[in-house]
Amino acid sequence: MNYDYHFGNSYFDYYGDVGIKSTKYKIMAHEQHQHGQPAKEYLMDPLPIFDNPDYKGSGKLKGRVAIVTGGDSGLGRACAVAFVKEGAKVVIPYYNEHEDAEFTKNHIESLGGECHLISGDLTDKKFSKKIVDETLRVFGKIDILVNNAGVQYQQDSLCDISDDQFDWTMKVNVYGMFYLTKEVLPHLKEGASIINLSSVTTFYGDPQLIDYVTSKGAIVGFTRALARNLALKGIRVNAIAPGFFWTPIQPGCWDSKKIPALGSDAAMGRGAMPYELAPTFVFLASDDSSYVTGQVIHNNGGEIMG
Repeated sequence: MNYDYHFGNSYFDYYGDVGIKSTKYKIMAHEQHQHGQPAKEYLMDPLPIFDNPDYKGSGKLKGRVAIVTGGDSGLGRACAVAFVKEGAKVVIPYYNEHEDAEFTKNHIESLGGECHLISGDLTDKKFSKKIVDETLRVFGKIDILVNNAGVQYQQDSLCDISDDQFDWTMKVNVYGMFYLTKEVLPHLKEGASIINLSSVTTFYGDPQLIDYVTSKGAIVGFTRALARNLALKGIRVNAIAPGFFWTPIQPGCWDSKKIPALGSDAAMGRGAMPYELAPTFVFLASDDSSYVTGQVIHNNGGEIMG
């Protein structure tokens, strides 16, 4: 559902204060919401575009093994597909999105790649050990870790965030990253890469995502500190802070009326599809970024600058 929309007062009256800066905006999706998280990609309309058929790999990750949490869908799926096109083998830990995960595995195999799926809960540190053990059993080593999995909930006020929601957001977004990185670290060698997913919201403070922004800010701090800690070992640690990408986290989080306006804060006047972030994952995972560590790369269409 891609078309140009010229804003008028009726748009603001209907959608409320969504911080619109563009005067012309390409709407990516109509109103929709999925109850419960994680949301399912196969139920989204339109379906996210996760693979660019014009992207041709050049062996930048040949022979490497990558773990991509949440690689069953969204940005993780785009990342996993791009890695395979560059010659990597991928392990995808995911929660319970079985249909999405099988679709991703089948797509990777149709490209001639190898993919191993593991279902479980990242908030349980025993699952991190299982991920590492199975990766070593199936592929024999670990070269790349992408901490992509996360949850996000819309609440209008701090007082609306329950203790359980805050605890769950921190456990999935921060504890899960901590547990898995700690478990993977002894198996990483010089030249390895760790990539963590932060968010543009960390840098402007979305008022309806207070707990999510808190968790994503923690990821920036974790990335910078760990990068310094591992620099002399030749292990790079970086983060990506995406703007609005059309992924399952959007209909799983936002009130349905807000969906058509998502991405309207970007200077480019649009949101993005997952495949548009895939080359950034490849850059940070490959030797192209051999002198890059402790950095946060912003892919947000100009939503924030500087």
